[in-house]
Amino acid sequence: MTKHAFIKTSLPGPIASELLERRHNIVPDAVSYGVPTFAKEAEGAKVTDVDGNVFIDFAGAIGTINVGHGHPRVKEALHDQVDKFIHTGFNVMMYEPYIALAEKLAALAPGVHKKKVLLQNSGAEAVENAVKAARKYTGRQAIVTFSNGFHGRTLMTMSMTSKVKPYKFEFGPFAPEVYKAQFPYPYRRPQSMDEAEYTAYMIEQFQDFLLKEVAPESIAAVVMEPVQGEGGFIVPDKKFVQAVKSLCEQHDILFVADEIQTGFGRTGKYFASEHFDIVPDLITVSKSLGAGTVISGVIGRQEVMDAANAGELGGTYSGNPLGCRAALEAIDVIDEEGLNERASDIGQKVKSKFRSLAEELDCIGDIRGLGAMVAIEIVKDKQSKAPAKEITGKMIADAQQQGLLVLGAGVYGNVIRFLMPLVITDEELNEGLDILEASIRKVWQDVSQYSV
Repeated sequence: MTKHAFIKTSLPGPIASELLERRHNIVPDAVSYGVPTFAKEAEGAKVTDVDGNVFIDFAGAIGTINVGHGHPRVKEALHDQVDKFIHTGFNVMMYEPYIALAEKLAALAPGVHKKKVLLQNSGAEAVENAVKAARKYTGRQAIVTFSNGFHGRTLMTMSMTSKVKPYKFEFGPFAPEVYKAQFPYPYRRPQSMDEAEYTAYMIEQFQDFLLKEVAPESIAAVVMEPVQGEGGFIVPDKKFVQAVKSLCEQHDILFVADEIQTGFGRTGKYFASEHFDIVPDLITVSKSLGAGTVISGVIGRQEVMDAANAGELGGTYSGNPLGCRAALEAIDVIDEEGLNERASDIGQKVKSKFRSLAEELDCIGDIRGLGAMVAIEIVKDKQSKAPAKEITGKMIADAQQQGLLVLGAGVYGNVIRFLMPLVITDEELNEGLDILEASIRKVWQDVSQYSV
């Protein structure tokens, strides 16, 4: 059987070592990195570094490559657009790909209501503009987000994000009128509660939040990740999400679904919101929408999106033609190659693998997710559920040394998340899972021996 991951040098290799030295001399240390090497080329679900080492990619450029690295259709569209023009500025001279992408996004998004679409650059910028649109339409200022949530690193989105380190520490003061409600964390619910009781309790907590923390009449929008990303791929109960949406409707509060990491096939649907049978008022999108290019957007109810005046929304590079063309192709690829269905298949394989391993190893506390948006939570033991951040880091580092690109997550830093391209072959997937299993076993065995 062909081996897909191939590590022929130490990491970093000789060429990467020279580049790493140059990197440390010129790039701030605040810009973090995972595996200590540099990409030379990438295709599908594999990345080759400058020293010829080949990695299976379970990170997907932090969830931006659902259709794979360098998909032929995306590359062809980009070459065609570059030959025509690279950018004119949509607010200077418009171009058809912006309109075509907006139309396609409006048609894909949940709900039969009339929608309009604003295109931007980054996910954080999409969230910022969703906040602007919500405030303009409602005439209210308060924004509600949730514990464990992540929405970006700009001042506003950093204010909306929960994790203090490394995202918020010593970067204040933060934007005012941002309030955080409690988000369910089913794995860490009180032992005295079953799942139904815990969901009911969390709904009550949100109702109390509207009494004790911020008046509903002052809230412009509630912003929720349908599945939390950086928070650790936490999946809330459908009843909780529907209850929050219902309370928003009762109080004329806009419900914003942050689908930046969850969108475009990752959970087995175009939008994770579809799993919860809700229709958001606004949806923010980015990451895998652009297949690795720079593009983001806000999809919203027409009356909300039209509340702002000319010039109040937009930007110099917003909806760049290259990003628009790549996104149009990426959506067609997801549809024509059945990547939503493939995501569900991948997720089942990943869960099955680690559920079997969890029966043997006391360090695997939880396996969760929707579609291919799956994560495993590493703990010191199943009984205490104490987060094992250091152990998780060692498992990830060992897997990287064996040729697997994989990422951590979670507010406790003890979650291993899977964001592999959905075009990954079964052979690549199985090999990557075997590498990670071996790393988990190795590190856990070392820890167990040391503990004894």
